[in-house]
Amino acid sequence: MATTRIISMHKNKGKSLAKCLADRIDYALNPEKTNDGEYVSSYECDPKTILGEFLLSKRIYTDITGRKQANDVIAYQIRQSFKPGEITPELANKIGYDLALKFTKGNHGFIVTTHIDKSHIHNHIIYNSTSLDCTKKFRDFLGSGKAVRKISDRLCLENGLSIIENPKRGKNHYGKWLGDKKPITHSEKLRNTIDGILSKNPTDFDVFLSQMEHAGYSIKQGKYLAFKNNDQKKFIRLRSLGEGYTEEEIRAVINEEKAFANRKRATVKSQSPVNLLVDIQAKLQAGKGAGYERWAKIFNLKQMAQTMNYLTENNLLDYKDLEKKVQTITDNFNQLSIQIKDAEKRMKEIGNLKTHIINYSKTRNTYTAYRKAGYSKKFYEEHTADLLLHKAAKAAFDELEGKKLPAVKALQAEYSVLLSEKKKAYSKYHSIKKEMKNILTAKANVDRLLGEDISEKEKEKHKERR
Repeated sequence: MATTRIISMHKNKGKSLAKCLADRIDYALNPEKTNDGEYVSSYECDPKTILGEFLLSKRIYTDITGRKQANDVIAYQIRQSFKPGEITPELANKIGYDLALKFTKGNHGFIVTTHIDKSHIHNHIIYNSTSLDCTKKFRDFLGSGKAVRKISDRLCLENGLSIIENPKRGKNHYGKWLGDKKPITHSEKLRNTIDGILSKNPTDFDVFLSQMEHAGYSIKQGKYLAFKNNDQKKFIRLRSLGEGYTEEEIRAVINEEKAFANRKRATVKSQSPVNLLVDIQAKLQAGKGAGYERWAKIFNLKQMAQTMNYLTENNLLDYKDLEKKVQTITDNFNQLSIQIKDAEKRMKEIGNLKTHIINYSKTRNTYTAYRKAGYSKKFYEEHTADLLLHKAAKAAFDELEGKKLPAVKALQAEYSVLLSEKKKAYSKYHSIKKEMKNILTAKANVDRLLGEDISEKEKEKHKERR
């Protein structure tokens, strides 16, 4: 069970933008609240340099668009609090990360810090108001609080957690318990019940209706489907609940889940794992008894049948076709492995370069002052950390060997492309890995059988000669 609230973080009067943002980030990253940073995760930013990254993105945004607002929102924060004793810090942080990623649609960098210093575990999710490509700003919208709450509730249900049935509703606020002071409306309770049942993936619409009856609702069928529980005076039509709750939309959700389940079962059935044959003689020599021998013979018969099914389904009954397929899949797997490693290597390089660019920007004035001070030893001792960061950044730039220093925007764009390609490659990688395992096992079983047949023929020839 989680309460949620979205907060616009404005620049405070009398404070710089950097100071305002630093105060909020420092509070969120407090090591005493996050178990020395153990419960901190991030997306497209480094918690150690997040302040510089957010500020730099805003500067780039101004340069690109020419827009500048006097009372700009510097960032947004989502607070997500869980019921005491119902969740672990690790799961809370994961749910917070998934919530932020879904709500921002991956277009904004963010950190998720899970605080464990109070009786209730809670998340502070801070995301940049400026998009990753530095061309747009996040605009708070009417109903954003409800959108956050819906995503949070769905994630809670998916992870076996309860959800709040009596939330206080407002523009950006969902989840303050009010007891009986302001009870939930019948329509909202009906929506929550429908969401809960759909999250359990009913097999068809009749099962959905049966589960609604089990939840205490009477059903009125006719031109418009309607529901009523014991607390209601009148039936509520589905079409009055708003977008996503019409009969047609609910049927579409159920049919899509059913189709997905059927596809999943078909995939599992057609790609049943093939296991290696047991070397019975070797096991017997190792001390296994007659009982094991009987089991192993039955096991081998089943695996050879499974191997034949696999070869037949994939049209690989010709040994040359089997060898060719093995080579093709192995080559594809190796190419994908190289592609993923290259992408990860380049993404790491981009991350390091972005950090150096940010550090260089942050420490440039300090280094200029150090130079004007005649490289004073005293000045160096007072600003050692900044000067070392500046030196490391310059060294990294020197390694570019005369190449033009790329813009952060270009790096972010390249990183996004690499991340997308890596995700697609990973999806293919896991699929091909399973397929490669099956076909290699099938080929090993065929080779084993052919090898035994050859061995038996050689024995027969030897007997005839004698």
